[in-house]
Amino acid sequence: MIKAVLVINTQGKPRLTKFYEFLTVEKQQELIRGVFGVLCSRSEKVSNFMEADSIFGPDSRLVYKHYATLYFVFVFDSSENELAMLDLIQVFVETLDKCFRNVCELDIVFNYSKLHAIIDEIISGGQVLETSSTEVMRAVEEISKSEAASNSISLVPKTVSGWRGR
Repeated sequence: MIKAVLVINTQGKPRLTKFYEFLTVEKQQELIRGVFGVLCSRSEKVSNFMEADSIFGPDSRLVYKHYATLYFVFVFDSSENELAMLDLIQVFVETLDKCFRNVCELDIVFNYSKLHAIIDEIISGGQVLETSSTEVMRAVEEISKSEAASNSISLVPKTVSGWRGR
């Protein structure tokens, strides 16, 4: 099971946090600080896989990728395959690139709801739903179309020209 998905910038500011187990806000912040502390101290020549028992408790593993100014981190237990999780990070980043054309940190900051829609299409309740960035994009585009259609519906009737209300 996936325990958490984190996107943290190189200054330690979380840009996306999605925990699939209930944790208090204080505990979430503590875990984010712990993850960032470990990531920023690691050499770029070491593996992107690590045990996360000291941060998330027993049977916890962490996989991450560092792109530009962002760390993409998946935390999971032993029921998940480490290489599959690394591939899932790639699917997530590819989908973001398709969605925003060369995604950058500002795209993530200013499109918070779209970012959550994307991750919710890939993972739900800690379980992997979709591994194809094309399918994820198709679903996100459908959501966007539905939102646009619902925004165009008005509950207030349009005024008729020449009509004056009393």
